[in-house]
Amino acid sequence: MATGFFKVPTAHNEPVKQYGKGSNERQALQAKLAEMRAEVRDIPMFIGDREVRDGKKISLHPPHDHQHLLGYYYKSEKSHVTDAINAALSAREKWVNLHWEHRASIFLKAAELIAGPYRMELNAATMLGQSKNAFQAEIDSACEIIDFLRFNVQFMTEIYAMQPQSSAGIWNRSEWRPLEGFVYALTPFNFTAIAGNLPSSCALMGNVVVWKPSNTQVYSAYVLMKIFKEAGVPDGVINLIYPSGPDAAEVIFQHPDFAGIHFTGSTGVFQDIWKSIGNNIHRYKSYPRIVGETGGKDFIMAHKSADVKVLSTAISRGAFEYQGQKCSAASRAYVPSNLWEKVKVQVLEDLKSMKTGPVEDFGNFVNAVIDEKSFDKLTSYIDAAKKDKDAEVIAGGNHDKSKGYFIDPTIILTTNPHYVTMCEELFGPVLTVYVYDAEKYEETLDVLDKTSIYALTGAIIAQDRYAIELATTTLQNAAGNFYINDKPTGAVVGQQPFGGARGSGTNDKAGSMINLLRWVSPRTIKETFAPPVDYRYPFLEQ
Repeated sequence: MATGFFKVPTAHNEPVKQYGKGSNERQALQAKLAEMRAEVRDIPMFIGDREVRDGKKISLHPPHDHQHLLGYYYKSEKSHVTDAINAALSAREKWVNLHWEHRASIFLKAAELIAGPYRMELNAATMLGQSKNAFQAEIDSACEIIDFLRFNVQFMTEIYAMQPQSSAGIWNRSEWRPLEGFVYALTPFNFTAIAGNLPSSCALMGNVVVWKPSNTQVYSAYVLMKIFKEAGVPDGVINLIYPSGPDAAEVIFQHPDFAGIHFTGSTGVFQDIWKSIGNNIHRYKSYPRIVGETGGKDFIMAHKSADVKVLSTAISRGAFEYQGQKCSAASRAYVPSNLWEKVKVQVLEDLKSMKTGPVEDFGNFVNAVIDEKSFDKLTSYIDAAKKDKDAEVIAGGNHDKSKGYFIDPTIILTTNPHYVTMCEELFGPVLTVYVYDAEKYEETLDVLDKTSIYALTGAIIAQDRYAIELATTTLQNAAGNFYINDKPTGAVVGQQPFGGARGSGTNDKAGSMINLLRWVSPRTIKETFAPPVDYRYPFLEQ
């Protein structure tokens, strides 16, 4: 067999298109939005070599226009979960034995398909199905998923190149095997890129996958699956199904070939999953890999030396881009008393200029929250704050779900650093601000560190380098991604690997080699060229 030591193309971050007025990309995206709004898509399950259209049809609607019909998908039953597992296991032997460069080629092709012919369709699907504006869709469903695919291929080769030392007469080497069984990818609504990365990163490393997306992300998940198929992912390697969480869990977590879960979602769900795996640990052929990125109560901490404009912009962007539905969105801010009045003026001015409405109007900065359940939860916190003695709604607070699930960007000012909205994850366009005595910076850092169970992202805004160093040290366990003089969102693949600890997950850093290492099981091989032929050691000599 002919072979070679292959070098993959060097990964680079995909340039972000801006969609400015009159640009070609703006016109192309608007045309694709109009085209996709006008059709009703029939979205099947993908199990092995079959497109399955069984059982109950569930309608899909834009969150910003919940009476408009985008299409239907087919609700999966437990039998479909079993079929997906069987299809994955049937595909495993050929996929495991496919040379790595062919796996690399498949996912590099997927990246190019998204960068080119599928870019507008995947962005439009994300905009319509998840209510993201054009720019937020571009950095997610175009650039980030492209980056994941390209950089993961490069990281894979770097893993394979990690080899042990060998002493004289011996050759030591390491193999990096896929996990023995199937991986379950359970993906969220808020990032199409995450939804694509969780199953594809596992598959790239030679694993077979059962993929369940969030019900509110099915519309763009379907486009991703079309891309994977066109790129050459073989039948059964990634199986896309839409069961309820409990139905999937009952089948998957009792299966002896369950080898791991790649998860992004809520902390409560992840803890229940971990418990189920623990209760069934005796059933499995191997100890499953448990990788999860969960909740966050992400912070902005400002020092009295902070630049007012930098701080205000970090708040406006960090809290309200994509309606605060990013895992990393700023949800609580600690502002020193010497700066608050100036910061308040600028942030309120920013909010006055932010328009709220459907994604089809490119003038709207804020769109709808994902569904009625989220809307009702968020508005209950807002309405409670309006009546609470410890809180004051100083901006926004209005909401309307008659046409779409719209909530105005809302700022709650509290006198209590442990107020409920300073502690609990909300996942919406709601920021709570605590104004602290500017001379009590160190004390407030300690309060911040101990307030929340989460530790996903956070930011320090300051000009004083001693203050920056103190925050960086004091808050070392409070955020897996820590930003200095910037908003706590916008991690870029290959530059800021993403993930948090404490109640925010296992911190296995999507967008880095660290994550891919979880989807392989190493085997060390020692070969001795001139092995001994006598058991006796020299020390035995008389």
